[in-house]
Amino acid sequence: MKVVVITPTYNEKGNVEKLINILEEEVFPKIKNHDMHILVADDNSPDGTADAIKKLMQKWKNLDVNVGEKQGLGAAYVRAMTYAVDKMNADVMFQIDADLQHDPAKIPQFLEKIDQGYDMVIGTRYSDGGSIPAGWPIQRKIFSILGNLVVRTILLKFSIHDWTGGFRVLRKEVFLKEKNELTSFKGYTFQVSFLNKAVRDGFKVAEVPFHFGERSIGDSKIAPMAYITDLLKYVITASIKEKLFGTFGKFLVVGGTGFIIQLIVYKFIIGSSNLPLGLANLLSAQLAIFSNYNLNNLWTFKHEKSSNLASYFVKMLGFFATSNVGVLIIQSGLIQLGEIFFGRNYPLPYVYFVLATGVLLIYNFSMYRFVIWRKKPHQ
Repeated sequence: MKVVVITPTYNEKGNVEKLINILEEEVFPKIKNHDMHILVADDNSPDGTADAIKKLMQKWKNLDVNVGEKQGLGAAYVRAMTYAVDKMNADVMFQIDADLQHDPAKIPQFLEKIDQGYDMVIGTRYSDGGSIPAGWPIQRKIFSILGNLVVRTILLKFSIHDWTGGFRVLRKEVFLKEKNELTSFKGYTFQVSFLNKAVRDGFKVAEVPFHFGERSIGDSKIAPMAYITDLLKYVITASIKEKLFGTFGKFLVVGGTGFIIQLIVYKFIIGSSNLPLGLANLLSAQLAIFSNYNLNNLWTFKHEKSSNLASYFVKMLGFFATSNVGVLIIQSGLIQLGEIFFGRNYPLPYVYFVLATGVLLIYNFSMYRFVIWRKKPHQ
């Protein structure tokens, strides 16, 4: 595969020259099964970074530079990744800082994960041996560790340990899938938003631990308060959107529709017959299950929906089977126990129905998400 290592620069002339030499002379010779290239994404650095790179391009034929206006880290990466895919035919792209805080010797380990089938690999400072500089002031250590913990907690995504780091590699398919949603994040929040969207869309993500080094030349480009404000704004907004308008929010709308359908039929049956409440509930559930299946298939889990008629019926049988297990054992069972112990005088049948449906809701979402419409790994 053609791999393009992208490093964004703004006044990083001294650092990026060192990085390029390390990559070309020490790292790339160890990688035998990939075609390795470097792309410097320079934001019109006044220190002459781009001119220095152009001179090095005479020595290293696999080196290129992409120059643009200074609009922030995210904008630089989107511009450079677009160039890497369109002009360099990149299959895989690295994100690595030019200041040598990201250890380039770790690149082969990242590529091993890509070779194993992962779509995106994140360098982690916070698990499995990863670390931050021992010489950092205590307040910076606390800020760094708590910042990641806040992101993981608000997004409720704990399997990934390092959300804010910028040492990453990804397949071009990940970038092309998310590109249109990345233009809003021009600064450092780009890193969190990009990763969150990739996780949302089911791309396989792995982590590689590394030690985050100290910067030896130049200054950090992060503006702390602006970064914190933008980051909190993004993660809170993204979390709300995912909960209200994501899979679970759609699931609740579909479930609410099914709830009304089932309640109407349930009321009709118990009002016109003396059937046990549990059996009345089981019968009333069938129309609701049919409605729920079709709405979930077309809307809630549309990315994993049935692709043909045979798949539609196979999934529907599975849906009815798993749904009726829950309806029979959980919902109807609890309703029938309520009738046995407390009777069926009004409004008790409806109290049983509402309480049992709440318990059933948790079971149903788990089964639908992880069994019927489980996400398929990206190929």
